[in-house]
Amino acid sequence: MIEFVNVGKTFPDGQQVLNNINLYIERGEFVFLVGSSGAGKSTMIKLILKETEPSAGKIIIDNKDITKYRRRDIPYLRRSIGVVFQDFRLLHEKTVYENIAFAMEVIEAPPKEIRRQVPMVLSMVGLSKKASLYPQQLSGGEQQRVSLARAMVNGPSILIADEPTGNLDPDMSWDIMKILTEINQRGTTILMATHDSEIVNKMKKRVVAIENGTISRDEKRGGYCCET
Repeated sequence: MIEFVNVGKTFPDGQQVLNNINLYIERGEFVFLVGSSGAGKSTMIKLILKETEPSAGKIIIDNKDITKYRRRDIPYLRRSIGVVFQDFRLLHEKTVYENIAFAMEVIEAPPKEIRRQVPMVLSMVGLSKKASLYPQQLSGGEQQRVSLARAMVNGPSILIADEPTGNLDPDMSWDIMKILTEINQRGTTILMATHDSEIVNKMKKRVVAIENGTISRDEKRGGYCCET
């Protein structure tokens, strides 16, 4: 599903961010990506989304080498990947419903499909009764649930979650993790970058740790830190 083959990334100033990364994530897996700030987690996510290019190696998504993609192919890649960020990135002039619908409008989905899909994902995240509200009328946890709904409305096979609980209190964080678990159980592959050690330790999913641009640990039922 997601494969890094001897991937390296060096910036023009000579800073090497990733060095010889080899990683394979199977379809339907839930993987935590952990490591200190600057370790290379965000760069790996940007490479998957083709927001930046590797300096070496190749990246394969769903059996396709995306390092060979041309610019015109990138929108099709991103349609298969949902993304949730720490800072929500909602459109504040649009309602909850309109924020989610906008993700479908961008790919020119038919209005009939939008009217069918948006209520479904709103129900999935428990916000059916708040469709007409604006983001600023919601709590942080509710805004993140809108972000999740928006990320899932086009039925992506992969969900990238970049610090999705970073701005939330513990109770709200666990609400988001419950939804992510349900999404994963429906077959969506999830890669979640996080600094939340409590969540990682309690959930016992696969953990890939990045340190100084290399994979220092890859455990099937791992914790935030290696055992001593």
